[in-house]
Amino acid sequence: MSHGFDTLAIHAGQDPEARTGAVIPPIYQTSTYAQDAVGAPRLGYEYSRSGNPTRDALQECLAALEGGPVGLAFASGLAAEDTLLRTVCKPGDHVVIPDDAYGGTYRLFARVAERWGLDYTPAKVSDPDAIRAAVEPGRTRIVWVETPTNPLLGIADIAGLAGVAHDAGALLVVDNTFASPYLQQPIAHGADVVVHSTTKYIGGHSDVVGGALVAADAGLGEELRYHQNAMGAINGPFDAWLTLRGIKTLGVRMDRHCDNAERIAAYLDGHAKVGQVIYPGLPAHPGHEVAAKQMRRFGGMISFRAAGGEEHAVEICNRTKLFILAESLGGVESLIEHPGRMTHASAAGSPLEVPGDLVRLSVGIETVDDLLADLEQALG
Repeated sequence: MSHGFDTLAIHAGQDPEARTGAVIPPIYQTSTYAQDAVGAPRLGYEYSRSGNPTRDALQECLAALEGGPVGLAFASGLAAEDTLLRTVCKPGDHVVIPDDAYGGTYRLFARVAERWGLDYTPAKVSDPDAIRAAVEPGRTRIVWVETPTNPLLGIADIAGLAGVAHDAGALLVVDNTFASPYLQQPIAHGADVVVHSTTKYIGGHSDVVGGALVAADAGLGEELRYHQNAMGAINGPFDAWLTLRGIKTLGVRMDRHCDNAERIAAYLDGHAKVGQVIYPGLPAHPGHEVAAKQMRRFGGMISFRAAGGEEHAVEICNRTKLFILAESLGGVESLIEHPGRMTHASAAGSPLEVPGDLVRLSVGIETVDDLLADLEQALG
């Protein structure tokens, strides 16, 4: 029997505990497990790096929400990305990445993986021809996309890029952090692996750091599981429990994030102090039609360019009262940041450098009129 998203978020991997009937999965805060005999671990649990019931509950839930057979939970989104790269790629391979990728992802490729012998080419994910031109047949192992991208909110046609990747014998990897599985399920559109920073919308409360991979193919999922254990950057049991708690309200939170973001995007779009509003829900956004096709709604992230240039953008970030000046995103509280000097500082001077006048908003679930008033006073 199939269930709806919100039912899966509350119940997948989270049956009442067998011994006591506890409705919420327990936090198995243990490093090791008593074995019934030599070579006979109880229920397969030997050591918590290799397996932990709380983490298993989260992994089962993540897989159900993304529609894949194998889900894996990691210490952070970057730990998940690193494990994926070292599972799938070898020195000499090539990856196509977004030309406005998250700064941490870019740093992983440019400062870590490249030294290991992995080449990469940035390309615009909203342009299938640009992605196709960046692919090196016989060498490209992964086409890596974010949709929406961070921070310029570009939209990739997942099904179209799946075709590009698969024609070249490569995997399509989709970072689904900005959308969340509630708004978008890339595997249903042909993606091979979905990546998340569960720190963001999935956890949703700015109180836990984590990452996830969900594989469309069970065999690849088991390879990833092997490397997860071998490399060790696993999600701890308390972190897994907090993330599961956040998942239960993901659907209702995302609807409020979207409601608020739509109001704020419309307000900014008509403001004299704003040069450009970048939000996939606006009909003028170049990726609007593709986003409408593959997303349930358009998300809670908005970027805009300050009409007064970089210093004006910095002033706006410094003036807000309810929008908290902070990195990260996806929590119940609204955040504001200057990507060029904060989350994307590592991309300065590279092809992925972001405009200096760019401001990024993570729109929370507060009363939207209060958020609008805060932006009004901050814009000056």
